[in-house]
Amino acid sequence: MDSLETPNSRQKENTNPQEEEGKKQQEKVNRFWSLRYAMAIMIHVCNLIMSAEYSSLSIAIIAMVNHTGQSNQSNVSTQDYPGATEDRGVPVYDWSPEIQGVLLSATLYGSVITTIPSGYFAGVFGGKKIVGLSLLTSSVLNLLVPLAADYGLLYLLIVRIVQGLAQGMNYSALSAFWPKWAPPLERTQLSTIGFSGTTLGNFISVFGGGFLCEYPGWPSIFYIYGGIGCVYSILWFALVYDDPVSHPLISDKEKEYLISSTTVQVNSTSWSLPLKAMVKSLAFWAIIVSNICRYWLMSNLTTSLPTLLDNMLDLNFQKNGFLSALPLITSWVSMMLGSYIADFLLSKKILTLIRVRKLFTFLGMFFPSLFAVAVPYVDATTAIVLLILSSSMSTLCFSGFIINPLDIAPRYASFILSVGTAFMLLSGLISPIITGYFISQDATGWKNVFFLSSAINMLGMIFYLIFGRTDIQDWAKEHQLTRF
Repeated sequence: MDSLETPNSRQKENTNPQEEEGKKQQEKVNRFWSLRYAMAIMIHVCNLIMSAEYSSLSIAIIAMVNHTGQSNQSNVSTQDYPGATEDRGVPVYDWSPEIQGVLLSATLYGSVITTIPSGYFAGVFGGKKIVGLSLLTSSVLNLLVPLAADYGLLYLLIVRIVQGLAQGMNYSALSAFWPKWAPPLERTQLSTIGFSGTTLGNFISVFGGGFLCEYPGWPSIFYIYGGIGCVYSILWFALVYDDPVSHPLISDKEKEYLISSTTVQVNSTSWSLPLKAMVKSLAFWAIIVSNICRYWLMSNLTTSLPTLLDNMLDLNFQKNGFLSALPLITSWVSMMLGSYIADFLLSKKILTLIRVRKLFTFLGMFFPSLFAVAVPYVDATTAIVLLILSSSMSTLCFSGFIINPLDIAPRYASFILSVGTAFMLLSGLISPIITGYFISQDATGWKNVFFLSSAINMLGMIFYLIFGRTDIQDWAKEHQLTRF
């Protein structure tokens, strides 16, 4: 990683007139009780609901099957868990582990299809309508899951695939808000508040799902999350706006501050995408490669934690569910704390933007790799602690390369994030196959899994530390418009 430098020796790429203007006005504008932070919370809740809906089946499927077998993609253990029975008034199904795996992965395949197109169109038209439609569609389909399961496996599979198509529109489209709503000195914290809803939603789903399966039964998971999502989609359309200029509740002072300190992009159907220049850019590939490598490790850690709980410790369902959810809540805390520290380092001019991005990428990739390699050589309790630490520290990357598209190409941030997400999802589809191959070979299979995952993660870190940039790339520059 590049050596740290003093403010007087800053590189040219970190000098930004908009950022300097934002610094002058920052103290005059309220931060935490502002509309831009309210927008971040709205996005946070949206991500929370979508994430809970995404995880619903992986939790409920344990109670939906009429045997004690468990899909290896589930987030919780069935050990000592009686499951749903007919005398409780909830249906159960005779699904093999292979069928369960197909159902669980169906939304992932759907998400891969829509994530890039939605990122592109969000950059052209804004993210409000795309995200609202995504949330409403996913929520309605969540309500239909119990009915579809009763009608037959084919109907449930169709619902899951279409739900995946809807959910794939959400993450990348949400990124279109930040070029207009997040000033440079608050960009890390605001965007991380929004992103962290995904982690908190997973926590709520894993932690609360087991209890909902016990009472009133597994269908309640889909009805509760789907119902909340439908209601929230109404609030979304009413309260969320694509930019501060059109929001009726924003103060004049905050509006002036946001317009003067952010990049104002033009929403137009003539919006062009410099795809050739983008593909040739190492700054672009630094983000994509890091996404692939980080998710390879994290997907394996997510899979391995419940397995370790099952194999190494004799835990009942509720304890296993709690320990499976524990990395999610610690990751949420780590994300929020990391974003605050990152913006503090920037606002106090302790580090330049490029140093902050590379520092948090280093912390979020080096130490998880180190911890993961040590897992096969320690006792069960220590292994669980290391896996929790790995998952938690990995979220520091949200203050590093993950939000880097907002630095190098604010105009195309939603598209770049969507490409990164698509590659990330493909990584998540491939890594379990490789993991399964290693585990099936011999007793040292898990060691090979952790070594390979850690090596891939380190490769992504090194690639970003060498090629990562924060200056707006030539292909992403645009003429600014005055809206007064």
